[in-house]
Amino acid sequence: MTRTAPSVPVPDLGDEALAAVTAELATTAAEYDESGAVPVSGLEAAHRAGLLTATVGKAYGGPGFGPRDAARILIALGEGDPSVALIVANTLAAHTAQAANAHWPRALYEDVLRRSADGPAPINAIRAEPELGAPARGGLPKTTATRTGSGWLLSGHKSYATGGTALAYHTVWAVADEPGGDPAAPRVGHVLVPGDAPGISWLSTWDHLGLRASNTHDVIYDQVEVPADAFVEIPRGADGVYRDPAAMAGPASLGHPALYIGVARAARKAFAEFAHSRVPSALGRPIATTERIQSVAGELDLRIAQAETLLYGALLRIETGDAAVLPQLPVLKVAIARTVIAAVQAAVSALGNPALSRRNALERHLRDVLCVRVHPPQEDFALLAAGRRSLGL
Repeated sequence: MTRTAPSVPVPDLGDEALAAVTAELATTAAEYDESGAVPVSGLEAAHRAGLLTATVGKAYGGPGFGPRDAARILIALGEGDPSVALIVANTLAAHTAQAANAHWPRALYEDVLRRSADGPAPINAIRAEPELGAPARGGLPKTTATRTGSGWLLSGHKSYATGGTALAYHTVWAVADEPGGDPAAPRVGHVLVPGDAPGISWLSTWDHLGLRASNTHDVIYDQVEVPADAFVEIPRGADGVYRDPAAMAGPASLGHPALYIGVARAARKAFAEFAHSRVPSALGRPIATTERIQSVAGELDLRIAQAETLLYGALLRIETGDAAVLPQLPVLKVAIARTVIAAVQAAVSALGNPALSRRNALERHLRDVLCVRVHPPQEDFALLAAGRRSLGL
């Protein structure tokens, strides 16, 4: 893959460089939130900074950055525009997975890297379906990959396909329909599909509370033709049962919570700016000078420090080989989610009506941070598993 290696930049992850990207994304975040359009300028800024390919493995000429660096990237992007950060988070996870286990065929992954050299090339695992719901809760997809003489034909209806038309590649969760297959226990895998392949159409279904520019629309695959090696089987467990990879604990499972720490940081900044600018006539000075507002600012700092410490502490433990933290990752995600939501809610509660106005960035930050709850594992699922484990069940 030497011809693609020079096209993979090594990004500057210094504080100043990341802060510059955060600031650039923040200038258009409200505009994209309002329109719901693909956040093109934000994705281009992340691409120019080399952040979309930061986890491309060294074997492919990439920088090979690990989970802690990815977390720093996602916090910075989440502070600027969390819709951009979510699209980047999924892309970084895909490159991380390829670096750890080369499951993409060489030609297809080289195509990803070539596209990445020309501009933003987002990747996302397209898994959810309207009838099935969240894959982490069990079940198999209705989407099928039907074997042909030369490859596969992919057909199905997927929902919550973050990235929309900006995606360079879809990794589509599907069941194999093939001669000699066992209908009772079919092969299950991901089909690697270029985003511009014929037969892909989009349904504009994303009308959400937060992350409105993430373009998490429904997508239809109508006899999309892909080569034979584009189907990558997901192995079943030792007991023969298929388990959703997205529900498995690992460093990548903390990528999504990281970007919402960025949202909490953006809320802290918005709170401070408002507190310095707001001068009630009865007070005659900025509310930032009052102990009440100073205490709330301290509460925001506490919550953000707590979330960052949970995130980086877990990642450091994984780096040292501490396997005991792995089964705790789902509840750590829950703890981070609760903490960042509490931080933003504290800021909104302290300011009252002004914080709920569309003119105030805190209104958008509140909507965005609530979306942390939807990423797997969801809270009830994580707590149930942790409770059963602690009870020895």
